[in-house]
Amino acid sequence: MAEVPQGWEARGKPPILTRRFVFDGYGATRAFLDALAALSEKTGQHPQNINFASTYVNITLESGEKGELGAAELDLAEKINALYLQPEG
Repeated sequence: MAEVPQGWEARGKPPILTRRFVFDGYGATRAFLDALAALSEKTGQHPQNINFASTYVNITLESGEKGELGAAELDLAEKINALYLQPEG
């Protein structure tokens, strides 16, 4: 497996990637969730589990068909990181 993207944690068998994203308020959280939805529709890749509150979002990416974290999951994690780093607006 390639290197796990910054901020993500690989755990379990079959492996998953998980990360918590923290925001200053509900508006920023909502903007991130909207951007994540647009990214998912554009790429056809979707997180398997998203849970959130007013100031955080937890995302879980499951391993691919082979039961291993592959390039698709790692690439999606990198794209989600990029969303998080984009300024609100």
